Amino acid sequence: MNMRSHQLLFFLVLVLLGLGVLFVFDASVAEAYQQFGDKFYFARQQLVWAGIGLIAMLISSYAPLKWLRFLGMFVFFTALAMLIMVLIPGIGAKVQGARRWLIFGPFRLQPAELMKMGMVLYFSSWLSTHQRLAPFAFLMTLIFGLIMVQPDLGSALVIVAIGVGMFIAAGGKWIHLGMMGVVGMIGIVLLIFASPYRMNRVKTFLDQEGDPLGASYHIRQITIALGSGGWFGQGIGQSRQKYQYIPEASTDSIFAIAAEEIGFLGSCVMLILFLSVLLVGFRICQCTHDRYARLVAVGCVIWIGSQTFLNLGSIVSLVPLTGVPLPYVSYGGSSLLSILAASGILMGIGRRSL
Repeated sequence: MNMRSHQLLFFLVLVLLGLGVLFVFDASVAEAYQQFGDKFYFARQQLVWAGIGLIAMLISSYAPLKWLRFLGMFVFFTALAMLIMVLIPGIGAKVQGARRWLIFGPFRLQPAELMKMGMVLYFSSWLSTHQRLAPFAFLMTLIFGLIMVQPDLGSALVIVAIGVGMFIAAGGKWIHLGMMGVVGMIGIVLLIFASPYRMNRVKTFLDQEGDPLGASYHIRQITIALGSGGWFGQGIGQSRQKYQYIPEASTDSIFAIAAEEIGFLGSCVMLILFLSVLLVGFRICQCTHDRYARLVAVGCVIWIGSQTFLNLGSIVSLVPLTGVPLPYVSYGGSSLLSILAASGILMGIGRRSL
């Protein structure tokens, strides 16, 4: 079968999206029944968001580049305003100690997800003409700071990866990035030491046996799920850890439930699917001759790739738990909608590059 890059990307996204709906239903059965008396509640919500996301993906895949250029500044500064609004008591919703959402009737919007899209579109237009360090560093610091105040380290790291990756792709000087990197690392270390919550995350990462019923509980339950899967898994629907042993089972930790049910070999298939998405994305970047379009494609690929790495890396203890959803698979409206829209833009660029 001879499939073009954008067609292959569409096929891969549909497969991952289908797996996502399946595992969201599977992982959320106990929680949905306990909270709503309906074991299909979260799966039904995910189907709705998947449908809306597919429409957004279709629209964005056919959006002309000049429209994306025009929308870039609007989306970016709207997201920036929302990042400020979410911190205002009475406007931003506080959930489990974090202010990350704006509520509009029955819908919750996470401004950090909109900012990822805004950065990809706006920075592509801006960096395609110049790569001045001072304004770039100012905007990155501002965005990073607003997200860290929420706090949301996972989204902040994805934002940094998108910005730095696009700066390099645009031809930015490595010495400038080195200077920013040193300053950034110092800032991150200070932020960790200044927050008991982040400090506990780092301690748990370094010593996962230290507090098995407290700080280490989450990662230990994930480890149990991964180990229980073995080579071939317990079978679809047979996870034990989904019965409220693993926190955030249908969102940030959904891969652990999947790995328990489909085993090491099934998990490898999922990893190959994600790797294939990234390889097809890089292929689209290479085949794109328009400078603006190439930077948009690079931003989308880095967005999907960095978020996938942070989620899976935290599941297998390569990085501390950061609370980043797994693209296409994790439960969540804002994240799923934005990542599907980004995928549609990438497909559109791939189709125009033929």
